[in-house]
Amino acid sequence: MINYPVAQPHYELNLYFSLNFVTLTMATETLEEFYKNKFNWLPDKLQQNIGHFNVFRIEDCIGPNAKSVTYSRRSFYKISLLRGDNIIHYADQSIKLSGSTLLFLNPLVPYMFENMSDDRTGFFCIFTESFFTEKLRAGLSDLPMFALGARPVYALNEAQNEYVSGLFVKMLEEINSDYAFKYDLIGNYVSELIHYALKTQPSDNLYKHADAKSRITSVFTELLERQFPIESPSQRFALRSANDFAQRLSVHVNHLNRAIRETTGKTTTGHIAERLLSEAKSLLRHTDWNVAEIGYCLGFEEPTHFNNFFKKQTQLTPSSFRNV
Repeated sequence: MINYPVAQPHYELNLYFSLNFVTLTMATETLEEFYKNKFNWLPDKLQQNIGHFNVFRIEDCIGPNAKSVTYSRRSFYKISLLRGDNIIHYADQSIKLSGSTLLFLNPLVPYMFENMSDDRTGFFCIFTESFFTEKLRAGLSDLPMFALGARPVYALNEAQNEYVSGLFVKMLEEINSDYAFKYDLIGNYVSELIHYALKTQPSDNLYKHADAKSRITSVFTELLERQFPIESPSQRFALRSANDFAQRLSVHVNHLNRAIRETTGKTTTGHIAERLLSEAKSLLRHTDWNVAEIGYCLGFEEPTHFNNFFKKQTQLTPSSFRNV
């Protein structure tokens, strides 16, 4: 689980409505990547045609070795019961979660969680659409909580939390049982969970930026800063150009450049160069890595490219700067 310190909420992009962005390819976490990243193992028969389902306690998925969760789409559906204080960045919304909250997340919209407290408990289940092909009269995308533009968050009172928790406990009991028809029964529990939520109203405590340009700039800044600090020579600065960031944000590069210049007065390339230079100075001052290692981890394939960049920015070579 992610645990970044937050000075103020960051806001992500809705790729589907109101912003009229040119959509490019955004990385999508697959089921295989989910299991490898979170548990470092793969379940048997993951690619069965009947579809996939699994359910977990959140407490079993967090710890000192847990990997950070990135803002991305997933190739599967997810229903979570979260307790505690969190922020979910979902499409163009940043939604503050407090107490017990039920969330419905679909494969079309990117999201990530930002933990704001140490008392994370709850449950979540993941599943593919094919798991429900025979179980729901309507398709999953036809359900209000999974539709594009939907508000996927449902705040629960104490009684509702107890009821929803009971359904997740039943899923856990069944998935660990030897009952031959356990997935049929689990499907019924998930359907019950969906219909229980449909009888309530989604929460409305949303944060939004005033306009799309400031939203783009905020997300660009977050993605840039998230790559630092560089902590080992094997770590690499991956997003080095305006095109790299535009592809990750699913916007046209011209749209990104225009938004950042109008919001900050600086170019996208200028922001990247400033941050690279700052990190380069820090590594030269505070590590014993050689210049080639520092250049490589900052994304320069050749030491001469790093030397030329650094000298252009400071009028000094990296070695000269280190010896001053």
